[in-house]
Amino acid sequence: MLGLGSLFILFLLSLLTVQFVRLQWRSKRLPPGPTPLPIIGSLWQLKLLQFNRDVLMEVAKSYGDIYTLWIGWNPVIILNGFQAVKEGLTTNPEAVAGRPLTPIFRAMANNKGLLLATGRTWKNQRRFTLVTLKSLGLGKTSLEYKIQEEVHHLIDAFRNTRGKPTNPSFALTLAVSNVTCAVVFGHRFSSDNETFHQLLEAMECIFKFGGSLLHYFYDVFPWLMHRIPGRQKKMLLSFDLLRSVIRKEISNHQAAGMPEEPQDFIDFYLAQLEKSKDEPRPAYDEDNMIQCISDLFLGGTETSSTTLCWSLLYMVLYPDIQAKVQKEMDAVLAPGRMICYEDRKILPYTNAVIHEVQRFSNIIAIGMPRLCAKNFTLGQFHLQKGMVIFPNMASALYDPNEWKTPRQFSPGHFLDKDGNFTCPEAFIPFSMGHRVCLGDHLARTELFLFFANLLKTFTFHMAEGTKDVNTEPVVGGTLQPQYFEICAIPR
Repeated sequence: MLGLGSLFILFLLSLLTVQFVRLQWRSKRLPPGPTPLPIIGSLWQLKLLQFNRDVLMEVAKSYGDIYTLWIGWNPVIILNGFQAVKEGLTTNPEAVAGRPLTPIFRAMANNKGLLLATGRTWKNQRRFTLVTLKSLGLGKTSLEYKIQEEVHHLIDAFRNTRGKPTNPSFALTLAVSNVTCAVVFGHRFSSDNETFHQLLEAMECIFKFGGSLLHYFYDVFPWLMHRIPGRQKKMLLSFDLLRSVIRKEISNHQAAGMPEEPQDFIDFYLAQLEKSKDEPRPAYDEDNMIQCISDLFLGGTETSSTTLCWSLLYMVLYPDIQAKVQKEMDAVLAPGRMICYEDRKILPYTNAVIHEVQRFSNIIAIGMPRLCAKNFTLGQFHLQKGMVIFPNMASALYDPNEWKTPRQFSPGHFLDKDGNFTCPEAFIPFSMGHRVCLGDHLARTELFLFFANLLKTFTFHMAEGTKDVNTEPVVGGTLQPQYFEICAIPR
């Protein structure tokens, strides 16, 4: 007669067998992929614990450019390569405009704001933010002037190093974030501002957590991760700190009273709150305002500053390319003149270099997940409402079918045979479809103005004594370069 222990083991094995059969039945209706196991899904393949761009590209060689991975009990559809990403995000863009409300996304944003919200909330916040940014000068010279002001401050910061070795990360982050602060808060921070340093520390903690193994563990075991100490707790506290700073900025605006003409994002949002306060189901509230500002600050700072950091690293690693950029500028620009965004049209090589920096650094490790908002067909596969899709953006920017030498840094990817700038369709660092980055024009302007003006003013060298430079990225919410020091020599 079997004991209680043996009965329990038999029951457990029977339960796991039933779950295994159910998983196999469900997986037959989906794109192919590694065989899922109960509880752990596809993670029995240890390399998938990394869940990074190169691993996903490697798996595609076995299962095709549209395949399925299982995170625990949940299937995730992976899009690999430019054509699969393009088809998945643009053929029926409304169908993939959702965002999965995973446990970690709920803990971070609770379906508020822009980046991690979905459905009606996301549509309203995005529509309002786009209109407001245009009112604040997005795509106009008025906003370009704010960027150029930060260019002046950034040049001064490098000039003050007097050619001594320095890590450029802080100066670049300060410059880029102050553009966002001017748009959102209506003012900039000085380099010694204590609040600004707290914001940077909070932002660093948030992005280090993103893309980490703990991030995915939180989604598989939320009840456990919510209760035990660890980096996930520190990350959520960092979000709280960011929100507290934003609340203080909002309070300062409210204390000052509404101006006749709104001057920044907070002014516009407070006016919208007043306008919609009597609606039965108002689309706008203070929580959404705080989360929108948080998303603008995080998205507007981290991506552009990290790309600029890579750009300076590449210039010291490829001094011939740096010299060619400077030669082009010297040939067509008057000495001492500030470069404007319109100058990109007469600086095709410089423009090609900054685009190649974006492509090659490829700082978004994979891409944000999408949620199927309705049933739709992708290629030969029928995907159901509620399924999660991961577009591997890196696979498009490294696609050998789209780029001549995808794993080499080559500005020629963006030049035609006559040396004119050209932008291939596969250049999608800002994603595609309805969730394309709403700040892409601002980011393009920032990257060109900061990069071009820095190289017009300085020649950058690697710090003396530096031997081997590690170009493997530091993995997180974005892929950052390893710590390095350079010297900015005035021209």
